[in-house]
Amino acid sequence: MRDIVIIGGGIAGLSAGARLSADAQVTVLESESALGFHASGRSAALFEQNYGLPSTVALNKASADYHWHANGGYLSPRGFLLAARADEHAAFEKDAETLGIAPISLERALELVPILDPEQLAYAGYHEEAYDIDTDRMMQDFAREIRRNGGAVITDAPVSAISRQGEIWQVSTPKGNHSATRLVNAAGAWADQIAGMAGIAPIGIVPHRRSMARLPAPGGHDVSRWPMFFGVGETWYAKPDAGALLVSPAEEDPVDPHDAWADDMVLAEGLARYEAIVTEPVTRLLTSWAGLRSFSPDRALVLGPEPGDPTFVWCAAQGGYGFQTAPAASQLLADLVMGRAPAMPGDVVASLTPDRFRG
Repeated sequence: MRDIVIIGGGIAGLSAGARLSADAQVTVLESESALGFHASGRSAALFEQNYGLPSTVALNKASADYHWHANGGYLSPRGFLLAARADEHAAFEKDAETLGIAPISLERALELVPILDPEQLAYAGYHEEAYDIDTDRMMQDFAREIRRNGGAVITDAPVSAISRQGEIWQVSTPKGNHSATRLVNAAGAWADQIAGMAGIAPIGIVPHRRSMARLPAPGGHDVSRWPMFFGVGETWYAKPDAGALLVSPAEEDPVDPHDAWADDMVLAEGLARYEAIVTEPVTRLLTSWAGLRSFSPDRALVLGPEPGDPTFVWCAAQGGYGFQTAPAASQLLADLVMGRAPAMPGDVVASLTPDRFRG
């Protein structure tokens, strides 16, 4: 028997498992054949400290040192550019203030992203302190830490049943039955379903689809040094990726949990919004896909033991912020599970624990 079974082998489950494995025997169960198969494997992989709700920003900032220094660091320069047309001035100012972006000249914007259309671009802002995250290496490093501490990471292990015998949780999978004194729910889009299987009331975590297209480098440009660039209100975004360009309509359409795929119409509409402010038309797609970003009712992460049943632990509703918050979120979770005083301020902790939904 293990001390802790974690359901979910994305960044949430792996980071939680790594932190908890310092104090407990941990088993991570992943339903797919690879770690990070769903949302974690389809991330935009950007670290931007000012992005998200106040509680998310607090986790981002508390995660920065880990991102920079752990295991040689996971960050590399990218930058973040906000682009707006003349009729989007109010939205531009709002986004710039929220994200801490400084206005720049249109000439500088065109130097950074030369395909921006000078006849359409009216306002631009830039934040240098946005970085690419080496997401795959981070997940693998967390998995190695779990194994190094005597834990196990098991793939191809979808959960078919959860039961409890006295104080012991029993989790059934095709890779055998697993028992533990604590159960951590890091199941991403399936978090509420896992809670239901365990006899725990759902919180109301809803997955939302976000589509992505991979385009050839526009106009044959070398895009490697371009920043990530956004439309105001996050109506689309684009990010260099291995010599190509990722473009997303940045939609958040609520869906049932599933292995997501891009919606062609939504993708076309988002690409049209992107094309409206650049000079290079979209002529073909290399590929497309979608991921699921799961949100709680108040859109903040849900971290910590279930009130009234501390043997069931939530690690869910990352909402697209999973990688950038993972170092601090996993440490907070481990502190709460192990009965330690969290380093995070009390008001931040209160805004993240499941207690807020159980009043």
